[in-house]
Amino acid sequence: MPKIQNPGDCACFNLRRASRLVAQVYDRYLLPSGLTNTQFALFVALSKLGPFSITGLAESLGMERTTLTRNLKLVERQGLVGIGPGKDARSRDVRLTDAGKAALEKAMPLWNQAQIRMVKTLGPDHFGSLLTELRTVAEAAPTIQ
Repeated sequence: MPKIQNPGDCACFNLRRASRLVAQVYDRYLLPSGLTNTQFALFVALSKLGPFSITGLAESLGMERTTLTRNLKLVERQGLVGIGPGKDARSRDVRLTDAGKAALEKAMPLWNQAQIRMVKTLGPDHFGSLLTELRTVAEAAPTIQ
């Protein structure tokens, strides 16, 4: 039987742990806006991409399509996004509604406060290095077989 390695050295464990803890920080800052950090990221993507297919949006966010669909149903019920026919009969496009744009506008300064706090806590150099490393990991992950 192979020797069990230290789980504390596991890339997945450490990335998920850090992700959960950082997400909690951003969620606390975003609380007054009514958006979670996941919804905020989704709304930012939609504001930049415009109406976009659910599949394309899931790919751009690095999310499973089914997870994105679950998240979209909630904000659609709240009137923050609209989902309609896409470019072909098989696709559906997502767009921010006026209420969704207003929610994003309300959340943006709160997110900015969280971002400033993260940079201040980690230091600008370490924060920049962290973003570079995370982007490298995200780009490499799909190639790991």
